[in-house]
Parts: sequence; structure tokens; C-alpha cells
Amino acid sequence: MVSRRQFLIGAQSALLSAGAGTAFASAPETSLFPQPRSSDLIRRAAPPLSDVIAAAGLPGRVGCAVADAETGEMLELFNPFYPLPPASVAKAVTTAYGLDRLGPGYRFPTRLVTDGTIIDGRLEGDLWLVGGGDPVLDTDALDAMAHDLVDSGIRQVTGAFRVAADALPAIDQIDPGQLPHVGYNPSISALNLNFNRVFFEWERTGEDYTVRMDARSDNHSPSVTVSRMTVEARDYPVYTFHRSAAWDEWTVARSALGNGGGRWLPVRRPPDYLAEVFQMLARDRGIALGTPVISENAPPGARVVVEYASPPLEDILRGMMRWSTNLTAEVVGLSATQAGGVRPTTLAESGDAMAMWMRERLGARQARFVDHSGLGVDSKLRPHDMTRALVAAGPNGMLRGLMRDIPVLNDAGNRMPYSPLEVVAKTGTLNFVSTLAGYVRTPNGRSLAFSVFCADLERRARLTHDQMERPPGGRTYNGRAKRLQQALVRRWGALYG
Repeated sequence: MVSRRQFLIGAQSALLSAGAGTAFASAPETSLFPQPRSSDLIRRAAPPLSDVIAAAGLPGRVGCAVADAETGEMLELFNPFYPLPPASVAKAVTTAYGLDRLGPGYRFPTRLVTDGTIIDGRLEGDLWLVGGGDPVLDTDALDAMAHDLVDSGIRQVTGAFRVAADALPAIDQIDPGQLPHVGYNPSISALNLNFNRVFFEWERTGEDYTVRMDARSDNHSPSVTVSRMTVEARDYPVYTFHRSAAWDEWTVARSALGNGGGRWLPVRRPPDYLAEVFQMLARDRGIALGTPVISENAPPGARVVVEYASPPLEDILRGMMRWSTNLTAEVVGLSATQAGGVRPTTLAESGDAMAMWMRERLGARQARFVDHSGLGVDSKLRPHDMTRALVAAGPNGMLRGLMRDIPVLNDAGNRMPYSPLEVVAKTGTLNFVSTLAGYVRTPNGRSLAFSVFCADLERRARLTHDQMERPPGGRTYNGRAKRLQQALVRRWGALYG
């Protein structure tokens, strides 16, 4: 680790080199004896921000804003008022929204309830599985509920097995413009399982393939029938999807399978998926349940037989910020909107509510969200507003604590283990969109809030449907954008630290 003094000397040297063509072109105006170094000298020698951004060679638009995170003083700006897609940086706003409306200790409940009576282990009446929106519920948790059902004394259910998912609106997919098979674009429901994804596994057997669809988690992987796969003799498209009256119908191109493999696919009927899995887990424990019936509300006054509570919201959000899980963001955003007294029917309606909250609580003058995850490119946010929101959230607030550590890289893209800058931030990536927003703590203890948005929306709009998964030039654009973001973080650490 280098000392703060060494870092500042190195940073000053680099900035002076960049501006050497003009900074020392004339004879010296003061004594040549060594003078105390100052931050003003570093700033005067630094190349203009516009030159740094131009040197990145990024087509489209770049906007950025950095501020003192304690005072809110804006320190350096470039296109700060031009609205651009935030991509997954929107999840930072969703995190603050959820914490404010729901609280860090909030837990999503999933319940088994009944209005019947239990006589000698026999439930005389219906059993209801009632969802509360838990975005991290998995098959292992469902198995724990089946175990608790047995422990409650129930061995037989004479009535129907009913499923209620009315706690949240049913959303078919986050962004209808995405390819049908991408697992990061699932359906949203009050009953979510395994991030509303099903695992498709295949293995070559002679000239044919054995395929399996299952709801796997760490300890269980029951096969499911609500999602079905057929291998077809074709080259393109790799996947097709059709939602029939009873199942999710998938097909896959034989030429794309090779000898074997597996991948997650989105689920388009989450309540049916979760109900089928629970029915199998209960059967394995000796309780036979009837065919699941998707209903609306559980009966008033129904008695809770089993309740499973999610981890606290704070822990859920920490995972979301690390892994950027879209389903979690959407469930948290919808739940926060409902906690504010609005019952949305679409993600866009809930996004409008979050934008209004952001204006009122975080000082963002202009914000538009079509969802809570940032997957929709029509969400727009100004870098100035995002930076102001980070200042309002506080340099030592809970939002900062939930962000992920970002390593500082050099111009070659290699990690700088000696960097004294502490950076935590949220990244965002879409096709020809790259964003970064968070906090920098400098060697002298100063905290900066920053945001950098890069987007080439014209290039993105020209993509054909076939190019979306691997867009030509996409990796090059993303690499340049990330190098620029890193260069700006290092610049701000040197200039204002």
C-alpha cells in the first residue's frame, strides 16, 4: 500500500503530464524554489473534463456529475441535465424507496391458511397457499413449509388445494422487448419461486436427447410439468415460446444443444409453478393435495397453519445490489408503492410512483421509471439528479452500506491494489448502455457522490431482434465505457481528495 503522500504526488505527476503542453509553456512567474503542493495546482494542471470524455471515443451521449457527499456542492459536471437510461443503477433508487416505505426489517410472508377444522390429523376444509411477494423464496424453503405442515398435525386434506396470489399484480414480463428465453426477464407475482426461473437440462442419448425441466435449489430439484420442452430439428431460432392454456411450451433447436448442458429459463405462470412444486413436496411427506386451484383472496378470518418469513429486507437488498436480480427489484418496488397507498396494475404505474417519491424525498427534479430494475430502456434519469439523490441518502447512510465494493482499475483495465480510494457503487449494463453511480472515499476522508451515464441509443435502436443477445460492437462499447468510468473515478479522487 502506498501512502497518501505518494498517491497525491503520483496523481499530481500524471495530471501535470497531461497538461504539460500548456501549463509550463512560458517562463516561470514565481521562484523556482520548491513550493508547497496544493490541490489548486493539481486542478489547474488537469486536462478539461470534456477532453477526458472525448478521448474515450464513445459514440452517443455521456453525462456525469460529482459532488461533495456531505455538503452537496457540485464539483464537476458534464451533460448533467440530459436524461439517459440508468440501467441497473435504478436499483439503487429502488433500494432507497423500499427501505423508506417498508423498513429494513420488513419480511415477506408466505402462508398456509385454512378456514376448516383439523380432526384426528384430517383437515376438513380447503388448504390455501397465500403469497406475500417473497422474491427470494426457493424450493428448499417450500420443503420447509411442507415439513411444518406435517408438524402442525395435518396428515390429510379433504378440501381443495387453493393458491392465492393477489397480494401483488401479475406482471407477465418486465420488458416485453427482450428475447423470450432470457432468465433475467421473468414474470412477477405474489408467489415467486427460484426467481421465477425453471432449470432446463439436456443430455445426448444416441441420436436423440433426454430433457428435463426442474425447480432446483441447493437440496432439492423436483421435476415440473408446468414448463415443457421439445427438441426440434432446426438451426434457428434457438428457442421459441408459446403459452398454452395449461403449460409454458418451449422448443429448442437441436443444433444448439451439443452433448449436454443446462440453463435457466423464465417462468410465465409463477403461481402454477410454485403450487406444483409444493404439491410434490407435500406428497413426498405423505400429504396428498388435489390439483391446485388458482383463486383470488383467502377467506376472511382464515387461520394460519404455517408461515414462512423471508430474510429481512436489508439482507434481500444487499443481495440484489450485489447480483442485480431484476425480480427482487420489481417485487420490492411494487410492494413499496403499495405501502404508500397506491395499488398499481403495471410496472410503469409503480415506476411513476417511485419517480414522484424520488422528487419529493431525494430532490430529483426529473425522473422517469418504467420499472424498478432498470431493464426497460425507456426509464430516464439525469446524472445531476442521481448524484443529488446519493447526497440526500448520505455518505454514511444505509444505501451506501448496501452497495458493492468496486475495485479501482488502471488504464489497462488491471486492478490497482495500492489505490487509496474506497469506491462503492451500483453498476448498470444494457446493450450500448453502461452506468455507474455511488460513493468515493478519498485519502483525506472526504466523501464524494458521483454518477456516470453512457448510452448510444441510436446504435441500440438499430439492433435487430437476432442481434440482441450478442450485439455487434457491444463488448467494445461496454469496455470503453467502463474504462472511462474508472478514469473519472481516479480523476475525482486526485482532484478533490
